[in-house]
Amino acid sequence: METWEQLRDVQPVATRMLQNSIVKNRMAHAYLFHGPKGTGKQNASLLFAMRYFCESADPQSSEPCGSCRSCKRIQSGNHPDVHWIEPDGQSIKKDQIEFLQKEFTYTGLESNQKIYILSEADKMTTNAANRLLKFLEEPSQQTVAILMTENVGSVLNTILSRCQRIQFHALNDDDLYQQFVEQGIPETTAKMFAALNFDLADVETYNQDSWFAEARKIVIQLIDKVMNPKEEGYLFLHQVWLQHFQERHQHELGIDLLLLWYQDLMSYHLGRQDRIVLIDQTDRLKQFQYTVSLQETKACVYELLQTKRKIAYNVHNTLAMEHLVLQLQR
Repeated sequence: METWEQLRDVQPVATRMLQNSIVKNRMAHAYLFHGPKGTGKQNASLLFAMRYFCESADPQSSEPCGSCRSCKRIQSGNHPDVHWIEPDGQSIKKDQIEFLQKEFTYTGLESNQKIYILSEADKMTTNAANRLLKFLEEPSQQTVAILMTENVGSVLNTILSRCQRIQFHALNDDDLYQQFVEQGIPETTAKMFAALNFDLADVETYNQDSWFAEARKIVIQLIDKVMNPKEEGYLFLHQVWLQHFQERHQHELGIDLLLLWYQDLMSYHLGRQDRIVLIDQTDRLKQFQYTVSLQETKACVYELLQTKRKIAYNVHNTLAMEHLVLQLQR
């Protein structure tokens, strides 16, 4: 778990604004944390919630103690007055917001303070967004809303106008890599996580995760299939890939891993071996640079980006992946 001081090293402006609002007791009733993935939005939300409910915090400091009952319960996701809302499937739906509103009509279980945090706020349906707008228009004095998004342009202007916007700037891969190495992540793995724009919470989730380890293997197996005209990539997609990658975010992660491999192949073509991320794939990259031209590699990267865009816009995962594999198949 990061502290404000650690977060300030990578997000000085956003951190300073939040720390000042806490110390001066001038917290807004609604915040919008926006910026790319892996920039600390979730950690900032967690720190803010911990400090808001902390039982032992120094009034002159923005840091939560991290060890009281409330801090520990928030870290474990079990505090009754901190509500996390995430997309249900492809979107945040109206009934999720209505349930939240109903919960907030009750007296707090331990105090009248409440916080709700919406992840991927840009994924709200129109009905959900309108319902949330009514909630924001009638704020309770002791209720704080934190909305997080990577795509601020897709959030309704009427919601934006009722939130204090906190921008989290993109980090470069070197900064992320250094963070992960300092957390004890092996250098080769840290390099991949940094290229994927993971934050520390993602790293903690995936570093020892058997699903992710298997996902990496399947990605490389698919590459071997589509690179070899005698292999059947379409069949492998249905027999293996779709059995492992089932949710939308899993497909997106799989595409990101494919992108890393093809971007490394481009780096090899351009003589930029120093930029290669998947070091363990060096032999395979050497092999395929002679059979796949730079122009063909660029075309593959384009198809991967298009597929990721389709999935983000709710094109059916299977249809999007079928089209991709047919385009990648040599």
